[in-house]
Amino acid sequence: MKIVIRTLLCISIAVLGYFCVMSILTPIEFNEQSALREKAVVKNLIDLRKAQIEYKNQTGKYAVSADTLIKFIKNGQMPVVLKVGTLTDQQLNDGLTEAKAIAIVRKGNQKEIIALGLQNFKRDTSYVSVYESLFKDSYSIDEVDKIFEIPYSNGQRFQIDTATYTNPTSGIQIPLFEAKAHYDTYLSDLNRQELINLKDTKDKLGKYAGLQVGSIVEPNNNAGNWE
Repeated sequence: MKIVIRTLLCISIAVLGYFCVMSILTPIEFNEQSALREKAVVKNLIDLRKAQIEYKNQTGKYAVSADTLIKFIKNGQMPVVLKVGTLTDQQLNDGLTEAKAIAIVRKGNQKEIIALGLQNFKRDTSYVSVYESLFKDSYSIDEVDKIFEIPYSNGQRFQIDTATYTNPTSGIQIPLFEAKAHYDTYLSDLNRQELINLKDTKDKLGKYAGLQVGSIVEPNNNAGNWE
């Protein structure tokens, strides 16, 4: 009987020890995996933001879908200005500006160009592929679609939304966008209780339970909520 009791006691101690160890290791492992995955998600959100900013530079608005941005990256072009020469302090003090200097050089009046000291001043605009300029070093042309996929989510895409914000003072309308990935999309296969705790903490703080760039509520300079 004593042997049985001792055996059961040893088993109980071992089980208790196991759960004590796991109570320490589980949060550590969850945090390590979460940090690893968030790094990959953030990278894609930064690239998505890069594409949205260039799209807005050319169209005056943000793209409403990933498919629109993919087409823009693969087929679009963006201007690149070749700059040769700079205006001196004296030229600037005399009232010469970049715009004025460009206009004068383009007119081609050599006497005026020489008189104003613009012989070595040149501004030429050429066009390059959006893909070549922004993403060639990170993705092949066939991998551009992956920018809009949430890593560790089995192919789910970021949620992209757009809106227009009207400044209450000036009445100026400002286009906005946001792209986000909820914790459930890329952490769902990790420890369930740790994930619940993480989401609960964000909810109590009134913050989005996931990673997000931009905002459709108010202008935030397209900042990420990790920045």
